[in-house]
Amino acid sequence: MKGNNMRTVICGTGSAIPEYRMDNCELSELADTSDEWIRERTGIGARHIAKGETVVSLAAEAAKAALENADIRPEEIDAVIVSTISSEVLLPCAACEVQRLTGTVNAVCFDLNAACSGFVLAYNTASAGIAAGIYRTALIIGSECLSRLTNWKDRGTCILFGDGAGAAVLKAKEGGGYLPFACSDGGLGDALTCKTGLGKQRPEDAYMRMDGHAVFKFAVRRVPEAISGVLEKNGVRPEDVDWYILHQANKRIVEAVARHLGQPAEKFPVNIEEYGNTSSASIPILLDGMNRRGMLKRGQTVVMAGFGAGLTWCASLLKW
Repeated sequence: MKGNNMRTVICGTGSAIPEYRMDNCELSELADTSDEWIRERTGIGARHIAKGETVVSLAAEAAKAALENADIRPEEIDAVIVSTISSEVLLPCAACEVQRLTGTVNAVCFDLNAACSGFVLAYNTASAGIAAGIYRTALIIGSECLSRLTNWKDRGTCILFGDGAGAAVLKAKEGGGYLPFACSDGGLGDALTCKTGLGKQRPEDAYMRMDGHAVFKFAVRRVPEAISGVLEKNGVRPEDVDWYILHQANKRIVEAVARHLGQPAEKFPVNIEEYGNTSSASIPILLDGMNRRGMLKRGQTVVMAGFGAGLTWCASLLKW
């Protein structure tokens, strides 16, 4: 198989959502906020919170659903990549635990930490391996239990985040692929932080801390840049894209990106009202929902764009 003549196609998707659902009214009992305040600023109405579920169990459930949707046997998978910032395990990595639970016995497995850009960068990483002829079939997963990292008294962050997992099966197909776009600026990293709990630190540092205004300004500027960059690299016009699948951080950000690109809001699907911001899981959860509702048609042009802690921003172009 010649690597330089292979491209990536998504042939199956899956997702897993914790059973427990916390709406804004319930959240207002924990923090100084209200349903109206949250919806106006974010578009979020609820989030799902892991009780018995874990990053690994959610990832494995989403992976099994994606394998079934793709009609692919676990033994056919060459690589398992899990994007997460909230795994309950460091060693072995979450991807190896997913391998154990899913029977993907022939895969190389590793985790990727890129926060809310993670799923797109996992897609880029797997696609590079497919283009090089290293992998034929890959399983990529975004899985988060952000509730473990959330200070439920901090209304600037606790209103935003939820738990869940999404997965996609990627396969090699003859024909040239698309070039991705990705950037990072570590100098802006203080805008969104969370420490591990290892070493000396204050207890409150183990929770996510965010400068919401700075992150919002960053996103509305850099996400259109990433999308325009990936389109320019590949000679595709904005109007030729059928769907723009953005990380679900804030409905106002998605609307601002649509306006900046001059594209109809209908091309920018959102599910943040039900799930909140699930970091690396948000794009694959949205993809799976669209796939299972029949919204995604073979041959459609799709842009995925992620942005978040690091700070990082990236975009990928694909044919469904």
